[in-house]
Amino acid sequence: MPALPPFPRMPQPGAEPPGAKPPGVKPCVLIVEDSYMLLELLVTLCAQHGVETLTASSGEAALTLLREQGSRIDWLLTDIRLPGLVDGWSVAEAYRQIQPHRPVIYSSTTANLNHPAVPGSIFVTKPFVIADILRLARMMGSELEASRQLCA
Repeated sequence: MPALPPFPRMPQPGAEPPGAKPPGVKPCVLIVEDSYMLLELLVTLCAQHGVETLTASSGEAALTLLREQGSRIDWLLTDIRLPGLVDGWSVAEAYRQIQPHRPVIYSSTTANLNHPAVPGSIFVTKPFVIADILRLARMMGSELEASRQLCA
């Protein structure tokens, strides 16, 4: 009688952090920015650091992406002041409904900082210093790898 193949190993509960991806899968950031030039710069920098990007130029477009692909988004980088009725605060709150423990980065030239930010978020002031953007892109790229190493 032929031997039966072994049962596949089942992952242990809690073995991977929330949102962890298998090795080789790039982290993904949703960038919500209404300035086309800044959006293109951020996409280019993220790509250079191994980070996949989804982009939206309005809050409404960001909410659509969150509904369609929210489970694969590891980070959110959102301008606070966006055209239309949905601002960056609302985008971040919607993101946290889908990804409660993932990072949120707010950006703006001027913002109503009296609005409560989602817990664990950071704020970056525009205009950006290129070194800050590079640091954020590196952080986005290395965060997922660091969480994998903690679980190894």
